[in-house]
Amino acid sequence: MSLLVNNIRVVYNDVILAIKGFSITLEKQSFVALLGNNGAGKSTILRAISGILKSMDGEVEEGYIQFEGHRIDNLPPHKIVKAGILQVPEGRRLFPNLTVRENIMQGAFVRPRSARLKEDYDRILAYFPILQPLQPMLAGYLSGGEQQMVAIGRALMGEPKVLLLDEPMAGMNLEEKEDIARFIIDIFEGQGTTYPDIPVLRDGVNCIVLVEHDMGVVMDIADRIVVLDFGRKIAEGTPEEIKTNPKVISAYLGKER
Repeated sequence: MSLLVNNIRVVYNDVILAIKGFSITLEKQSFVALLGNNGAGKSTILRAISGILKSMDGEVEEGYIQFEGHRIDNLPPHKIVKAGILQVPEGRRLFPNLTVRENIMQGAFVRPRSARLKEDYDRILAYFPILQPLQPMLAGYLSGGEQQMVAIGRALMGEPKVLLLDEPMAGMNLEEKEDIARFIIDIFEGQGTTYPDIPVLRDGVNCIVLVEHDMGVVMDIADRIVVLDFGRKIAEGTPEEIKTNPKVISAYLGKER
């Protein structure tokens, strides 16, 4: 499995240049974080990969995106989802007047019809024990952390090969961030025999792309970090390499004194 973003140039409304010549290759067992200031283009890259860019008047004007050997930047979002790329968008985008259970089950619509949907739902819900007593509650009444768990659970119901997470910890307190970070790591690594009947939980989602502003979180959980500045990639490397990169220190962490 590989996801290739090759030298893309992204514009909004045929005028606003958002991404300038961005490239990245993601193989299986990739946990990559996109880092940068507001407006650097992090969310735009996720939108380009997931195909929702056009619904926001954006376009991949140059370059291409390829997944498992097939070009996907010219596909509609529902086909990209069916190929195995799912995004948990910024703000979670739940249905506030549907219950926890109904929201999570929405993720099953991207799968072939299966007799095991209820069993998968039960096991995925067991993965988030905080949500178990909240199943009949409307999603609009949940806390930010609870809503994020529902959004991630919904994505897992779709059995993703690649999971795109756009600021999953926005607006959370320290305890909620720690909970979500732990779930994300577990989802990436897989839980083996703990969940033997659900491939996505047993084997893990072996390719995750995370957009997150919290530097501490990113440094702790990502294997590789890509830093953007005004739509351009200025650095890529391990957390230790990024911490000491002079371009990153100047553009994102602040100039050295």
